[in-house]
Amino acid sequence: MPRDDARPPRPETSLVRRARKIDRVLAETYPDADCELDFRNPFQLLVVTVLSAQTTDRRVNAISPALFAAFPNAFALAGADRAVVEEIIRPTGFFRAKTDSLLTLSADLVEKFDGQVPGNLKDLVTLRGVGRKTANVVLGNAFGVPGLTVDTHFARLVRRFEWVSADVAKDAVKTEHAVGALFPRKDWTTVSHRLIWHGRRRCHAKKPACGACPVAHWCPSFGIGPTDPVEAAELVTTQGSA
Repeated sequence: MPRDDARPPRPETSLVRRARKIDRVLAETYPDADCELDFRNPFQLLVVTVLSAQTTDRRVNAISPALFAAFPNAFALAGADRAVVEEIIRPTGFFRAKTDSLLTLSADLVEKFDGQVPGNLKDLVTLRGVGRKTANVVLGNAFGVPGLTVDTHFARLVRRFEWVSADVAKDAVKTEHAVGALFPRKDWTTVSHRLIWHGRRRCHAKKPACGACPVAHWCPSFGIGPTDPVEAAELVTTQGSA
């Protein structure tokens, strides 16, 4: 029987074992790893995920209470005064483009789904401004549907861990499928959280804390950052920076 082309080839057992070992150690290191955006329902999570692009979760969390007090649902946000939305979300940066996204996706929710956020990937990505990354965040954290969130931290770490090849790493969807093949589907959301937490706290883009890394023994990229334990420890943050 021919292989389903949508399914990546089964990875080598050694890679699977190494990837799962790293994940187990990260689970011990970050037992509380979870979504760092504040939300109370799928609509709020969809909105704050859109706002989190190119800014910190902390900054989004700071403005979200005011935003949702003014616009508690898709119907309210779809009919919002643009200037009011821009003023509230201004601290998140790129506020004009983000306002466009919020107004159009809210209009889509009202027109297509009676104001409710759909709980499946196929429908979520029909919303203007919503791609697979945002959809997987919403599905995994608001609906309990497993998904991998290939953000900048996730993509950086799977390259450093060599879970994906250089060619695959250039494509977010291919990366998602390749990493997904390393883990049981039920674990995808928690794997994403652990990688993102590690990327924010230790495995930084410019200067990773290699000497204070709990998975250094299994990392092919060990040494790209300071390996001295004392120097590396100074780079570790207790809270995510983004």
